[in-house]
Amino acid sequence: MSNLYDNASQQPPRSGLLLLQGLIFLVFCLFAVRLWYLQIHRGEFYARKAKENQLRQESIFAPRGLIRDRNGDLLAVNEPAYALGLVREDCQDVDGTLRQVAQWTDGNFDDLKGLFVKNQKRVKSFEPLILVPDLSFDQVALIDANRLRWPGLAIQVRPRRQYRHGKLLGHVLGYVAEANEEEMERRPELALGDYVGKQGIELVLEDRMRGVKGLSQFEVDVTGRRLQERVLKHPRAGHEISLSIDLGLQELAMDWLDEEAGGVVVMDADTGQLWALATSPSYDPNAFTSGLTPAQWAELRDNPQHPMQNRVIQSVYPPGSVFKHVVAGAGLHYGMLDPKEVVHCPGFTQLGSHVFRCWRKGGHGNVNMERALIESCDVYFYRQGKKLTVDRMSEFAFASGFGHPTGIDLPHEKGGNIPTREWKRRRFGEGWQGGDNLNMSIGQGYTLVTPLQVARFFAAALNGGKLLKPLLLKDDKPVVQGQVPLNQEQLDLLYRALVRTVDDDRGTCRRLRTAGVVVGGKTGTAQVVRLTDALKALKDDDIPYRFRDHAWMAATAEKEGRRFAIVAMIEHGLHGSSGAGPVVKALIDYIFYGKITPKPEAQKARSRAARLLSHNATGGGRAN
Repeated sequence: MSNLYDNASQQPPRSGLLLLQGLIFLVFCLFAVRLWYLQIHRGEFYARKAKENQLRQESIFAPRGLIRDRNGDLLAVNEPAYALGLVREDCQDVDGTLRQVAQWTDGNFDDLKGLFVKNQKRVKSFEPLILVPDLSFDQVALIDANRLRWPGLAIQVRPRRQYRHGKLLGHVLGYVAEANEEEMERRPELALGDYVGKQGIELVLEDRMRGVKGLSQFEVDVTGRRLQERVLKHPRAGHEISLSIDLGLQELAMDWLDEEAGGVVVMDADTGQLWALATSPSYDPNAFTSGLTPAQWAELRDNPQHPMQNRVIQSVYPPGSVFKHVVAGAGLHYGMLDPKEVVHCPGFTQLGSHVFRCWRKGGHGNVNMERALIESCDVYFYRQGKKLTVDRMSEFAFASGFGHPTGIDLPHEKGGNIPTREWKRRRFGEGWQGGDNLNMSIGQGYTLVTPLQVARFFAAALNGGKLLKPLLLKDDKPVVQGQVPLNQEQLDLLYRALVRTVDDDRGTCRRLRTAGVVVGGKTGTAQVVRLTDALKALKDDDIPYRFRDHAWMAATAEKEGRRFAIVAMIEHGLHGSSGAGPVVKALIDYIFYGKITPKPEAQKARSRAARLLSHNATGGGRAN
């Protein structure tokens, strides 16, 4: 029958079966080859990767070394701080997570995104990339409560620098802040989020104080939650240091500088150690540690009194009459000054058609070298400067430590300026004039010094002429950098004049007299601008602040083998005796008798009012 089933005609073609079997065999071979590649050829690599997914390593931050004063009082310590990081490997939605972090921390998404993009190449995918370096406790609690909803976020605990006395030692200690790219490239051991010294002792002793980070290993589950942890390498804290600074003396100096702009130096004349190094106005280094906002930085940067400037080593001033001891020393050294020679001071001297006046209108009468130093006679030194000329005065000044940095272990120290003929020709394109000699002889004109240089020079009057390196560490040994080119007899003559300037009834430093202490002193009044006749006719308090002279007081003090050089420089303080003298007197009383004499509130008020009046009159410009 034609409709019967034909079994032979319904068989599938044999070639199709062979093709299907071949495909199955090929797929099996591919799986076998892939299995061999993963398990044997690359087995060790993927086993390590799998273990890394389960076990992770993290740095343990090392605390910086503590800083103490010479008596053991803590100045800089470490406190726990919290930082927020993002582990890219665990984060499924980076942009969404960054937006949430910005909301939690009142931050800006674009700033966080830029930070993430900038630093992601520096941090491995399984390590936290620091987004917010400093979290408040409330922020930590909020983020920790929501971390399961936002995988990849990691809160890190690390030590943060804390300066216990704020502005008091801002310019000495400096501050720490996050390392920038240049610092990380220069120091391979630094990583993103590390803090390094940026100014002061923190910068100079960075390698000594930073310490060495440790390493921990921990196990995580699929959500990134830590399960077990062990320390592979314990961190090593930085070295503790003790400064030569006396905290009580520093506090007293800053109290007297309050409402003033200026600086104070107290130096041990035999070791070079600094017992006080005060600059006003100052800044709070804690603000940098926690991170300055743009508004905070702008306020510091635009402050007309420049609180970031260390006036003791970075500001240079005309020394005024303080420089007369240098000129007298030059005259003795070159044999051109006879200490017994008498010069008549009628209150002025004339050079050509120009009249150079003494500070005392009626003059000082007949004076020799010692009397000229005691009463600070300008006419006597005009005569000596004319004989010595700039060549001898500048050469002696350089040899006495002026015109170049002292070498103190603080950054950005300036060397001041001791003019020479060549310097003036390069600077102004003109030769040295006779009047320049007279101005230089009384510490005016082009001569500029720092308060620290003055302190080192006056310390040499006590220690036999040794120019010592100013030291900030208690354990540092004295370093002699040079010698004032005078013999002991000449040094004794100058020192005797210092002491008589305090003890003599006509001396300009009588207010420094202290029972039981041998005190020497020299005042200085450094002119800021040439006053017009109208300004000269005004009372001191009526002269605009920015036109007032700077006030210097350089002193020596010794008792029972303890010898110190003390220098105070008050910007626009008018007169050395009244403007800077009370500061030095208060410091002497504290050093030798532990007496604390605070600055009178009335004096603070006068200083504040004068400065504010000047600031308003000039529209906020720089006072000097």
